[in-house]
Amino acid sequence: MEKHFIIVAHVPTKSITQGFIPELRQRALPLLIVTDQPERHQYLIDQGILQSNELLAIDVFNPIAVLNTLNQHQITPAAVFSNSDHLQTSTAMVAEYYQLPRKDWQACFKAKNKLAMRRALKSAALDTLWFKPILEVDDLADPSIRFPCIAKPVEGVASEHVSLLSSTEELQQYSAQFWQQNPTQTFLLEEFISGPLFTLETLGDGQDIQILGSFETFLSKPPSFIELGQTFNRTLPTDAVKPLLEQLKAIGVGFGSCHTEFIMTDHGPRLIEINYRNIGDQSDFLLSQALQFNLFAAVIDLYLGLPMPLAPSESDSAQIYCQIADRSGRIEYVPESREIEREGCTVHYEPLCKAGQQHQQDHSNRDYLSIFRGTGPSQRILSAVMNDLMEELAIQFAADETMQEA
Repeated sequence: MEKHFIIVAHVPTKSITQGFIPELRQRALPLLIVTDQPERHQYLIDQGILQSNELLAIDVFNPIAVLNTLNQHQITPAAVFSNSDHLQTSTAMVAEYYQLPRKDWQACFKAKNKLAMRRALKSAALDTLWFKPILEVDDLADPSIRFPCIAKPVEGVASEHVSLLSSTEELQQYSAQFWQQNPTQTFLLEEFISGPLFTLETLGDGQDIQILGSFETFLSKPPSFIELGQTFNRTLPTDAVKPLLEQLKAIGVGFGSCHTEFIMTDHGPRLIEINYRNIGDQSDFLLSQALQFNLFAAVIDLYLGLPMPLAPSESDSAQIYCQIADRSGRIEYVPESREIEREGCTVHYEPLCKAGQQHQQDHSNRDYLSIFRGTGPSQRILSAVMNDLMEELAIQFAADETMQEA
């Protein structure tokens, strides 16, 4: 019986369609995408990226449903993998049933659930921020709440509903709006830490973890926290890496890719969140480009039980920037995607919207209008080229109002 490389998915992403699927095609590995939203993947069949028999509708948030469906269709996996934040836990449970290379499902849950992560770090007596879950209205009156603080959903993504709160009044307003949009859900209050935001990109085989590098991340002004751009660094100081790896170990992170965000302070790194998957929003492609290292192939190798490839010790300079909508409105002009060679730099520009589209400002990563990612001989040269291109290829709203970065 032919064994399939199974990708567990929610919505289509470029990481899957342009990263993992092409790599699997090169290896001629049988592929099956299981998803709870097959209608949103239909265009992949229409465009010839998938065959109709490579897409299967399943409630992927329920590992029992996944196991039942695979069993009914007599499908035997060669690997079970997901690059979705939401689906790491259920994917790991399915892979455990088949005794395939996998992440620990409890580590996946603790990484995704921000409250579980904070509690695990506290239990391990490791550095963690002050935090408090808000389950109901009565919790808002707790006198121990410290301001300013950050409010965020316990299982949020893409900076949605993340806000800086400075007073009880702002907390009341936030909670009313949050519960109106997300009835019965819990949100988390966390200590606000000021300082530059960085990421730690790692790859592990269950025994060893290698550090692929770090992105310095630039954010919009509070109260929202939208990622505007990133600069890649191949190495991090040892005094930053060691405590972060200790915290990842306490959570149970050790297999496959992990994208960890932290604030660098005078007292060392303070962990913000753990995303137990590849970095997203095209930074995974930039990471591969900068290192000249096929990250997608390396991850596939791990899930097939092959040795972990080692990344080169050197990298090109690399940056990624996003054009952000600072209001709602009708988009009038969108340049076509392209790759530009200029002054020794290679920059890929991709619009994320279409002319005539009505955009509703969301104060999250959903406000991205376009992405520029590039590599070059130095950060100085690359920055100048990227800035010029962002002006030349600016997306415009109606009435010729060019959108500026938020």
